[in-house]
Amino acid sequence: MVDHEKQTSMIITALATITGILMSLGYYPQAWKIYKTRSAADISIPSFVIFSFGTASWFCYGVYLRDWTIMSSFGLGVIGSWTILFLSLAYKNKEKSA
Repeated sequence: MVDHEKQTSMIITALATITGILMSLGYYPQAWKIYKTRSAADISIPSFVIFSFGTASWFCYGVYLRDWTIMSSFGLGVIGSWTILFLSLAYKNKEKSA
């Protein structure tokens, strides 16, 4: 019975890791679009401030727990969300001055 529980736990952990990484990769197409078009006209800065601090908080929590599932998925999320935030701020400022 213990082996079955351990196997189930490993499967759930693997699925959570894969899902977390895939969800965090969702930031990158948006970041690429902002970079490619040099426009952040439709990006909500307040939303990405929340996302950026949220992903950073979860990443820190994962480090505290030494949980690779949380660290890997939210580490990618930190990079993606902060990239969108910085690109959005940079291109919104350029759009205003143009």
